Amino acid sequence: MRLFDILPENERKGLKDCDIGIITDDTRKLKPGDIFVAITGRNFDGHSACAEMLEKGAAAVVVSHDLGLPQQIVTGDTRKMYSILSSRYFGEPTKQLKLIAATGTNGKTTTVNLIKHIMNECGHKCGCIGTAGYDVCGRTYEAHLTTPYQFDLYGYFREMADNGAEYCVMEASSQALSQSRFVNERFVCGIFTNLTQDHLDWHGTMENYYQAKKSLFDSCETAVINIDDKWGKRLYDELSEKGGIKLIALSINDMTDISACRISLRSGGVSYILADKAAEQAFNVSVPMPGEFNVMNSMGAAAACEAAGLTMRETVDALNTSKGVCGRAEVLYDGDYTVICDYAHTEDGLEKTLSSLKPFVKGRLIVVFGAAGERDAGKRPGMGKCVSKYADIAVITSDNPRHEDPQKIIDEVKSGFEGGCEVHCRVDRLEAIKYAVSLAEKEDVIALCGKGHEEYQAVGDDYLPFSEHSIIKELCGNDRTEGQNR
Repeated sequence: MRLFDILPENERKGLKDCDIGIITDDTRKLKPGDIFVAITGRNFDGHSACAEMLEKGAAAVVVSHDLGLPQQIVTGDTRKMYSILSSRYFGEPTKQLKLIAATGTNGKTTTVNLIKHIMNECGHKCGCIGTAGYDVCGRTYEAHLTTPYQFDLYGYFREMADNGAEYCVMEASSQALSQSRFVNERFVCGIFTNLTQDHLDWHGTMENYYQAKKSLFDSCETAVINIDDKWGKRLYDELSEKGGIKLIALSINDMTDISACRISLRSGGVSYILADKAAEQAFNVSVPMPGEFNVMNSMGAAAACEAAGLTMRETVDALNTSKGVCGRAEVLYDGDYTVICDYAHTEDGLEKTLSSLKPFVKGRLIVVFGAAGERDAGKRPGMGKCVSKYADIAVITSDNPRHEDPQKIIDEVKSGFEGGCEVHCRVDRLEAIKYAVSLAEKEDVIALCGKGHEEYQAVGDDYLPFSEHSIIKELCGNDRTEGQNR
């Protein structure tokens, strides 16, 4: 590929055409022929490295202001240009896809994977980008980011399109939205799940966090919004006042566009009647995922599929064939005691998961959990407080400590504990799980929270293999993962 292949004539001023490799903002990855994008981050400004990158053989550098360098592409926003160039590099693949996105603090992964399942069951080939992996309709890549960086993201879009995908459903993280990892796209539907404290290390305030999430809906034809959430209600009201977008309100408390009634909660899942106001119809829904929050997640998935062109009848029929989502309230072992794996890694996520499990625990609820390193330390005491409210026994351990001291994280989580919950600390997560299993008695439930689908531990700069699915299979000898949507 040549440089001018991705630059219109009006962007070629002062540049020489040449062969190009990839596009990157990482000085460590750049090779001769690559395009370097100068991003101004918190700790490093890529503009300071542009001259060096050209000396290393960069085909061009993308900058936000004139540096007086040869082969510089000057643009107002280098992050946005990174997305635009990446899209052009891969032949603007999203023009071949119908895009659906979910944003919010919790529920995104469950929602997008249910949408993928519904679409595929209804005969529509659907790719998926999210925390549980990048499914390009023929291959699934492990995900280390909820929403990949620009060049990787558009590469996955290209692979989906080449594999015949009609739809792509994706999780839109707040960081990805604030960093313009995709721009100039049009989504047939966007879903807002909820908003609770998370990522304030990045956004600073809840208002900034909300505004990042809200920005998705500038690019959506339809917005499906959980109005039971206070931030969702605010979003619905603001978008309604602004106009120009179709709104679908979801509620399990009130009758609205899509509502749930006669909700039945059980340890193995939820059942309810979905009322579709526009269609003037009601449908029986049953999904094998416990917790009232999964009523909302499944309603959001159904509403998004209807907005994308499916009928609610075929949507619900497909939804009812779902076997659940890997690492989301997933039963790993069910013998004398039960082991459940869930991705809950915030106070709100723990609240939703543990409050849904507690009523069905006949013995003791044993919770193994930790807080992630280098991620919003302010939420750690609240996580401890939440677990102490529901757990009979808590084992605090590591959860992707990255470059932080794991013991320090554990101490901060433990500081929030209240009440009579029995608390143990094990820095090594494997030892923590083994300890919890050694404590388990008949009719106890062990909840492994935080890792979910992940098969690694992030320690320092390394991603070390770590699969709770494999660990429980080895410890308990009964693998319950077969048949899950992974």
